[in-house]
Amino acid sequence: MSYCSAIENMQPESRKELHKNYHDNHYGFPIHNDNELFGRLIMEINQAGLSWETILKKEEGFRKAYDNFNIEKVAAYTEEDRERLLADPGIIRNKLKVNAAIENAKTIIELQKEFGSFEKWLEHHHHKTLQEWMKLFKKTFKFTGGEIVNEFLMSIGFLKGAHAEWCEINGKILKEKPMWVLG
Repeated sequence: MSYCSAIENMQPESRKELHKNYHDNHYGFPIHNDNELFGRLIMEINQAGLSWETILKKEEGFRKAYDNFNIEKVAAYTEEDRERLLADPGIIRNKLKVNAAIENAKTIIELQKEFGSFEKWLEHHHHKTLQEWMKLFKKTFKFTGGEIVNEFLMSIGFLKGAHAEWCEINGKILKEKPMWVLG
């Protein structure tokens, strides 16, 4: 179910506003900052097995715990940092997910060296099908199953489907010309 129809059916108001803000201002919009792209990947990985609402409620905790998603800082995390993250109630304390964030930061640094940025690496592959993306992510990153890859790419405008065609937010996104529109 898309967020477009899900928002209308949610109760109470506080939950509706939490999802509405993400839907109206973030979901499906292109992201041109590597640290923010990394942050969205961290959030999508952490959502696995949980509700998106849980992740949205913890977004500020993730930002604080992971140095505002600074790729270079996260890539340099030590074992002490891993332990700090695993003890932080402001995030999801899952060893596999914490390790994935750190290892994926290291991978992104290598992609930045080769392609100039994480965004340019994504752009280099933007004509891929979902199945091709899933294979590429599985080969490149840790803890990136099919649903994580699909949601990550939709959430940053690389795959269609974030919003129903009739959704007014879809029109706003199209004006920003995400990569999948250009392809």
